[in-house]
Amino acid sequence: MTDPAYPLIALMVVSLVLIQLNQRYGSPILAILNRWLRWLIFAFGAAYIVADFEWIDRPYWVLVGAFFLVWFLGETLYNWLAISALSLSPLPLFPRYQLNPNGDEWPTHKRFLRIRDWLRANGFKSVQPLRAELAQGIYLRASVYQDADAKLRVQVVFFPAPGGTITVSYVLTSITAGGFRYVTDNLHIPFGGFYPEDWSVERLPWTRGLSRLVARHRTRLTLDGMMPVSFSQEPLADINLSQHQLDQLNTEMGFLVAQPEREERGKITQQGRYRVWKEIWTLDYFGRSARYQ
Repeated sequence: MTDPAYPLIALMVVSLVLIQLNQRYGSPILAILNRWLRWLIFAFGAAYIVADFEWIDRPYWVLVGAFFLVWFLGETLYNWLAISALSLSPLPLFPRYQLNPNGDEWPTHKRFLRIRDWLRANGFKSVQPLRAELAQGIYLRASVYQDADAKLRVQVVFFPAPGGTITVSYVLTSITAGGFRYVTDNLHIPFGGFYPEDWSVERLPWTRGLSRLVARHRTRLTLDGMMPVSFSQEPLADINLSQHQLDQLNTEMGFLVAQPEREERGKITQQGRYRVWKEIWTLDYFGRSARYQ
């Protein structure tokens, strides 16, 4: 029988390679694969060590299952503490955007420049460069493009990540003649909250290509028989109004604490923290976002 140590070493090497690749590409898909690998390495590795030293007299597969559960409980505790820290921190959940005084900033890596080239080649024009301050000197940057008829807006969002890595996501928005807001995005951050009734939101974290996301957005409108109309507001005003609506609605629905009490109790209620915790798991390990309408 093959010594379990050899497959474990191979898995660790693969995990290290994925870490290096993800530092370069900032891919949620690579991150998901690596999380599963780390979980398996921990469960099988810890079981192997315990069995090899004969610390516990139980079958190997029973030990694997036990340590698999230990990882789940440990990460649950870590995520819950992280959510609590976020709730008590000054970081805004729905940050207010402002015009980026430095203009339309794009990272110089070829994969980002190809996104801009695709937008230009498919008739999208730059409308406004925006940014939102998350903490002192740390900004969330977004470049907003729209098609020739101003019926589809593409928000290209650049997220700062540990190690200097930059990840990119897209938020596509259309407004219908009936006043409904259609949003299709591939954001890989947990939300867990509520959307207004006149919003139709589809989150597709696994869809990393912008062309596929645009095609899906237009298909949704067609299948629902919706006719988009041109935007009447500039992106800055429209996005900040949407952020305000989300904050107000989620406060009314009990996801967020009332404004006067946030300094003392934090921003997110216990119900809200549970919903965020649940979505962290589904996103981190399955790349799926809960469908909250």
